[in-house]
Amino acid sequence: MDIWSWICELPSPNEWSSVSDPPFMTFQLSPDDLVTFTVSLQTPNSPSKTIWVSDTCPLSSDKPYLPLFLQLLHEIISHAPVAHRSSACTRQYSQLLKLKPEPISWIMDSHSPESFSKFFDLVFLTRLFFLCVFQAPSQVGSFYFDSLYGPNVELLSSKNHTPVLKTFLVTVGVDIELSFIRTLGYILSKWLIFRQTVNVGLQALLNPLPRHRYGFCYGMEAHGYWILKGSVPVHAMKVIRSSEKINKFPVLEPKESILRYVLAHQQLEAVIQLEYSVRFDNDGFIQVNARVDNLRLHVARLGFSGGGEQDEEDLELGEEMYFPSRIRVWVGPDIGSNYVSGLSLGRSTNNEDCEVEMQRVLKGDFGKAKVPQVKTRSRMSTRTKVNNWRWDQDAEGNVAVFESVLCDNVSGHEIATWRETTAGGGGFRNRYNGANRHFSKSGGLVFARDEYGEEICWRLNKEMEGSVLKWRIGGQVWLTYWPNHVKSSFFETRCIEWCDEVDLPLIPPK
Repeated sequence: MDIWSWICELPSPNEWSSVSDPPFMTFQLSPDDLVTFTVSLQTPNSPSKTIWVSDTCPLSSDKPYLPLFLQLLHEIISHAPVAHRSSACTRQYSQLLKLKPEPISWIMDSHSPESFSKFFDLVFLTRLFFLCVFQAPSQVGSFYFDSLYGPNVELLSSKNHTPVLKTFLVTVGVDIELSFIRTLGYILSKWLIFRQTVNVGLQALLNPLPRHRYGFCYGMEAHGYWILKGSVPVHAMKVIRSSEKINKFPVLEPKESILRYVLAHQQLEAVIQLEYSVRFDNDGFIQVNARVDNLRLHVARLGFSGGGEQDEEDLELGEEMYFPSRIRVWVGPDIGSNYVSGLSLGRSTNNEDCEVEMQRVLKGDFGKAKVPQVKTRSRMSTRTKVNNWRWDQDAEGNVAVFESVLCDNVSGHEIATWRETTAGGGGFRNRYNGANRHFSKSGGLVFARDEYGEEICWRLNKEMEGSVLKWRIGGQVWLTYWPNHVKSSFFETRCIEWCDEVDLPLIPPK
């Protein structure tokens, strides 16, 4: 499917009379050289049914199909799902988001027709999802996943998304970016559910779903920050631990099936933000410092809300979510670089201190006693500071590694590597409520510099001054599910890995 190339090759109005209608796509010209595009549903023994019509596109304009592209994007954003715990104000605001034509026009001009064509196909597939799945007969939805979305799902692969997608997400702003990636995440979640439904039995063993390839990530440098953003549906992440590996063919009760369906509509949205600075030393080297500024992990449950009152069961299932259990971030020079002469870490391996409290009690009998009696008693107690998250620093060559692992403060087990046949939950039940909750009310987690702000530094050769280097930044996130309120023996841990390049400008100030 290459719709954009077909559109760009449409003849000019004065040539239209000599061109026969194409076999699968038709278009009409008005006397004012305006063109519209129509999507129709054609089924055997039934008349054609129009399900979508574009706005008019003026062919006399220097960008005649910009209105078509803007219309597709506007309609995608207006149909975007909302996170389960989004406020009413956020939901209303998302309906008011509008794209300005200038940035979109710049995106169209700054990329080759070949690369822009892939992004246009992705946008068209996304818009077509709401037409075929929500506004057409049920068999059309199956046709969409089998014949349209399935063959083109590689457009959503983390290794195959086009540079235009990254440019688009950076250019349009974070609000529109969030609406767009949640729409793509919702569609990909539906596709995974669809494939899991039809890909059962022996076929599932022979052709397992390549889930872990899908998702979005990109890195960027801005105003002294290195930023890596990533989003992925939870069920597109690689399974690390699962109760299903113990019981490969579990019998699911209706409530258990509903729970799995709810969990299948959740998406991880991560922002890894490091602050860096460059110092030009007079002793013949350049020093680059970096530290963790923000790690923001949010698990969003995607769906559509009518705004009415929710019943008790919906509220209970809304509390069933995956939660972050391990985070690993790394940053450093490109592979094979020889301009770094040293790396210094900012934190020692944690040897936890214990406070020992000693209490001595002296007792004696005096006065009328014939034999003086003196008794002594001593008491000793140990105090330790309990923290659920353990932070470590490490190095792999010249790459600095930041890692944080969630531990059970009672048993000491690492949650991401839990191996028990049943997830007891322990202190992680009711984890989104109460004063001692482990996560935010919305199901997320934030680490800021007050939690982990130790700096690391590299020393670079002075000869690199004036250049802009490519630096690597990456991250791994583990998500774990344990029952929160419901009664279930299901538990699971999944993992996703992202990596991209960012700029390191070594340009001294004037």
